[in-house]
Amino acid sequence: MSARFWIFLLWGGLIAVNLSTRPLIPVDETRYAAVAWEMWAKGDFLVPYLNGDSYSHKPPLLFWLMQLSWLVLGVNDWSLRLIGPLFSLASLFLSRGIARTLWPDRKQIEALAPLILLGCFFWIVFSTLTMFDMMLAFFALLGIYSLLKLAYSDLSFKYLLLLGLAIGAGVLTKGPVILLHLLPVALLAPWWLQIAGFCWRHWYYRIGAAVLIGAGMALCWAIPAGMAGGDAYRKAIFLGQTSGRLVESFAHRLPWWWYLEILPLLLLPWLLWKPVWTGLRKLNFNDAGIRFCLAWAVPVFIAFSLVSGKRIHYLLPLLPALALILARAADEITDQICWKRAHLAVVAIFVLLGMIMTAVPVLNDHYQWRAELSLISPVWGVLLLAISIAIGLAKAKDAPDSAFYLCIASLVASLAVSCAFFEIKADHYDTKAAAQKIAGLMDENRAIAFYGNKYHGQYHFAGRLKQPIAVMMDFNSLYDWAKRHQDGYIIVTYKDADALPESVISYHYPYKSQNIGLLSCRTLIENPSLGSALKP
Repeated sequence: MSARFWIFLLWGGLIAVNLSTRPLIPVDETRYAAVAWEMWAKGDFLVPYLNGDSYSHKPPLLFWLMQLSWLVLGVNDWSLRLIGPLFSLASLFLSRGIARTLWPDRKQIEALAPLILLGCFFWIVFSTLTMFDMMLAFFALLGIYSLLKLAYSDLSFKYLLLLGLAIGAGVLTKGPVILLHLLPVALLAPWWLQIAGFCWRHWYYRIGAAVLIGAGMALCWAIPAGMAGGDAYRKAIFLGQTSGRLVESFAHRLPWWWYLEILPLLLLPWLLWKPVWTGLRKLNFNDAGIRFCLAWAVPVFIAFSLVSGKRIHYLLPLLPALALILARAADEITDQICWKRAHLAVVAIFVLLGMIMTAVPVLNDHYQWRAELSLISPVWGVLLLAISIAIGLAKAKDAPDSAFYLCIASLVASLAVSCAFFEIKADHYDTKAAAQKIAGLMDENRAIAFYGNKYHGQYHFAGRLKQPIAVMMDFNSLYDWAKRHQDGYIIVTYKDADALPESVISYHYPYKSQNIGLLSCRTLIENPSLGSALKP
């Protein structure tokens, strides 16, 4: 069977198991599903909405794709959750194409690159999430592929159009940040493109033309959306997000060195693969492919380090560049004998993890660390242990074979941990039952309020809500609202279950390390002292 088939099979197993064992995760996944649902319910496909207000934090492409899936398959929970994973799959195959273009004489790198990428824990996690970053990674990869083809195909017009499409779709995915992923490597082409007599004037003209094509695509949505959404929305989509993140981020402010600190974690488990280190020492940095990957990754990494707002998934579009460098390093090892057991040391760690997962429930019964640890099924540990031992006993015939075994072990370890966690914690993240309860109250024409600093839409899609929820940020406003809506209910968050017993709360469910409940307005009016137990 072909390498493409195995990549598809491994990806399919990852997605099938993960999506069948966990719900949409608050607050990001549930929020994006809620925005798509409100656009669908309103019949407005131009301006995104969240809880009745225009939502300017993200462009609409993900929401459009969710609605397209509903148009074809009807409104459901699962089709929207396939969008991110499908972009992940497409990115794996694009990484093959980039490797083939960079190193046409080194066929092994083409086989290694997608396996290394798919086996990264960082990539595994975000391959299963319904977020914007995997889509952005795909369009960044599409732009990178287009740049390479543009450079090596005599500045072909079709690759100019493909680059413009990647830029435009990237802007519609997550804003102008797509330019940060593409322009530095394009501008640094004289450093990595080693072609005698290349016409640099025409190269930069075409890069400028592609940017204009992408900007034109984005403006086809942004201008009418800005006119329809009002002045505040227009300012937000044209200026607010970019300037806010560059100057004094809305949130997630961290020191400049934070990305350097976590970079090794992004490359696990491959940093533990001994041949990679041997190959890295042998790399020749005059290699045009290595220079290209560095021009792709390093300027963006530095730029993100200097920007005040930092989150780990901002680096996701850079991971393919790092995977290509690791693949190129592995290709330096020409002695096939050393590959037979190259994966064994890393797999041994997964064997140890399987033993720990198998033993934890039994040990917890004796030592009483945390009650929930006894609920973990030893099946997941035994499964990881058995598969890891089988992989450890297998002999690889070459580098792709070793990477294939290690990729399987990495996927199985990730799935075992995920399944064990959600087996005992799924109800702490699943908002469906609470959302359906809220929907039932709304059907009875009862007003609903949320007591807290911000409502993230976590109940709107799960409950298919068609009315906004009032958001109350302080207790005085909440109490006044309760007096005006005495038949209504308030969604409250509280830590101590004893402070709000079941006799007071109409409905409650565990949420992460807290509790969320529905408190009737009449109960609050009769017992205003309950406010001290609530978390705003």
